[in-house]
Amino acid sequence: MVSDSGIHLHARGEWREPSLTHRTIRFQKGLYAQFHHLFLLKAGKATFVLDTEEERSLQGPTLAYLPPQSRCALHMAAGAAGFLVGASPQIMVDAIGDRAESYALRIFGEQAWFMAEPNIDAVNEIQPLTAGFVRELDDPSRASWMAITAYMRLILMALWRAGGAETSEQRGRGGNASILQRYRQLVEAWFRQHRPMTDYARELGVTTDRLHAICRNALGRSPVQLLHERVVQEAKLRLERSARTVQEISDGLGFRDPTYFSHFFKRKTGFSPAAYRNVARKSEVAESTLSSGYADWP
Repeated sequence: MVSDSGIHLHARGEWREPSLTHRTIRFQKGLYAQFHHLFLLKAGKATFVLDTEEERSLQGPTLAYLPPQSRCALHMAAGAAGFLVGASPQIMVDAIGDRAESYALRIFGEQAWFMAEPNIDAVNEIQPLTAGFVRELDDPSRASWMAITAYMRLILMALWRAGGAETSEQRGRGGNASILQRYRQLVEAWFRQHRPMTDYARELGVTTDRLHAICRNALGRSPVQLLHERVVQEAKLRLERSARTVQEISDGLGFRDPTYFSHFFKRKTGFSPAAYRNVARKSEVAESTLSSGYADWP
């Protein structure tokens, strides 16, 4: 874990008051090159200019979310006001966590998102969270890593819901949901518990043979392979983007001891956890291997 004293290297929070002149903010610059950003336009007009030269015009109150790969500039018109908050990959790992919603939040967080239609309820829900985020960073006596990650988790949840993703997930749990989709949701909730496949099949109301056939036919991999891929994906993510020790990562993923975790990880990836961390940080392995085998689930 990065110490709280270094929080300003991992988070930014700004309140942009109304100005008499036009202003430009460049998001991915210097220290903030790999940051995820949220912009809450409280009032006035603003325009995002993406690196593809596409422009997105905003009229407050509204919201926009930009992951690191969304290279862009923000032009705020005279009189416009809003909150800008940003977080490093390390903050995002802790904020997203490893709960049932984490997979959906991680997928959401990889794409730029602009509020398509006015949703004053969503803006009103998120505004006090962004204000709290900014206040936390502004107060030297506070500036807590735990508080900042808590604010960011709540912000991400509110954005995800505002985008309608939660409603889609809930519909997917109904009678028309495939067993494969429901299995994915169970894997997300249970993968740290190392439950036997019989528990998954029982919860889904099918036999283990039936579950095996569904996964094989749809994805060419067994349920156990998919489960192991999820564990490996999470281990890679934590090794790449956090300062946690191998012991802490092993404990967090439910392994009985770090030696067993290291053997499992090396068997699946060809690297020991320590070696993978070194290679990932030197050659940016994350860009090509981070979510392989899991993001392609339906």
